[in-house]
Formats: sequence, structure tokens, C-alpha cells
Amino acid sequence: MNYFKLPLEEWTNTFINDWFLPNMSGFFDGISNVFQSFIDMITKLLIAVPPEIIAIILIILAWRISGKGLALFTLVGCLYMGSVGMWEAAMQTVGIMIVSTIVSVFIGVPLGILSETSKGVDKVIRPILDFMQTLPIFVYLIPSILLFGLGGVPAVIATFVFAAPPAVRMTSLGIKQVPAEVVEASKAFGSTTTQLLFKVQLPLAMPAIMAGVNQTIMLSLSMAVVSSMIGAPGLGSSVLRGIATVNVGLGLTAGLAIVVLAIILDRITQSLGQKTKF
Repeated sequence: MNYFKLPLEEWTNTFINDWFLPNMSGFFDGISNVFQSFIDMITKLLIAVPPEIIAIILIILAWRISGKGLALFTLVGCLYMGSVGMWEAAMQTVGIMIVSTIVSVFIGVPLGILSETSKGVDKVIRPILDFMQTLPIFVYLIPSILLFGLGGVPAVIATFVFAAPPAVRMTSLGIKQVPAEVVEASKAFGSTTTQLLFKVQLPLAMPAIMAGVNQTIMLSLSMAVVSSMIGAPGLGSSVLRGIATVNVGLGLTAGLAIVVLAIILDRITQSLGQKTKF
């Protein structure tokens, strides 16, 4: 039997090549330049600072926020990354992760607030989040390369699509879980909508918001290897080189460095979330 074939592929390529890119390339070039400058600034700063100073700062943060156990692990992890020659690559990965997390949180948290405070916004945002979380990673790498070229910028954009939904959902959930009695009492004492949000709901929702930030950071790190396929520097590119050359040692060395970073950042952000409980 002959079935009707929807020419979606041809329509998409025609739209992209004949209208979208010729008319919008300048706009996306501007965005790319801004993001690239931000990434370069953070990465150069992380690489310029002596590794010993960054290690000491991380150890102190781990000790003060999470305890002696994580501080000891952080010390061993930093020594490991330095001893195997992965420190600079780790800082490049952290730089991209920082930019991705900042973008995801600064967009995700306000969207989460809007999603909870407006049913109309929630109806629009929810299917978009479902689409972002279920669309295969490699599918949105293609438009990222097309619009932003190769390097750190498309990695940030692709990571944002992958990592922003938890920030939105956890912010909305945190506000939703604020006890109705507390909200009613606040209104009874004359709180405005803005005061209710910033002085009651957001502080009480902070543990859930920090859980969303934690998940955003973990998802950003999990994209390190995938992002290296579109030219992102860092530990992921070392893993990719190990795969391409069947160099098990290189892949293991860089992979363990990613694990070390993930554990340190995960435990620190988890402890921060627990400390924000009221």
C-alpha cells in the first residue's frame, strides 16, 4: 500500500535554510558572542588562579557546609585531578557548568514562580518542559550547532535545554508545598502578593529550590561528554578522545575526574539545601 508521506523534513530544511538562518543569523551571533565572552572570562579566571588556592577554597567550603568527610574527599579528589594532569580540563568543564547552571537557574526559577502563580502560564510551560525532558539529547545538538557553531556556546545552550526543567519544576513544587495555613495567616496580617512571595513562599520553598539547583548542576555535568561532541573543551573531550583512540586509561582518568567533581558539587549543594530549611 502507498501511504501519504508528510514532507516534514523538506519543510523544516526549507524554512531553516531559506528564511530562518538568513534573517536570524545576526541575532544568534550576538547571543553567541555574549555567552562566549562569559565562558572565556570564567574559564580563564579558574585556570589563572593557582590550583592550590581553588583546592583550599573547595576544601574549606566542603568542611564548613558538609563536614570533615567531604572535606577529606575534596582534598583527595583535588590531588587526584592535579596528579593525573586533568586540572585544566576540569576547570574548563566547571566553567561551562557554571555558565549553564547560572542560565538555567536565572531562567528556571522565575518560570517556576510564574508557573505556580498563574494557571495560564503553567498550562503553557508544562508541555514545553515535557518536550525538553523527553526529546533525545542528540536531536537538539543539531540546532545548537546550526545556530551557534562549535565550542562552548552550543554546549551551554544544549545543556540549558537538558538541565533547566528541574529548576522550573522544583521551584513550582516548593511554592505549592507551602502550607495553606501559613499563606492565609500572611494574608490576614496584610501581606501584599509581592511580600507573600518573597518573605513567605520563597523562603519556605528554598529547600526544594536548592534541590532543583542540585539536579541542574548534576545534569550539566552529565552533559560534559555529550557536549564534547560539538566542540566543548574539558574533561568530556578527554573521554571522547579515549573512546576514539580506544585509550581505556585516558577515558578512565577523565571519567573519574568527572565523578569526583560531581560528588563534591552534589554533596555541597545538598547540604546547602538542608541548611536552608526553616
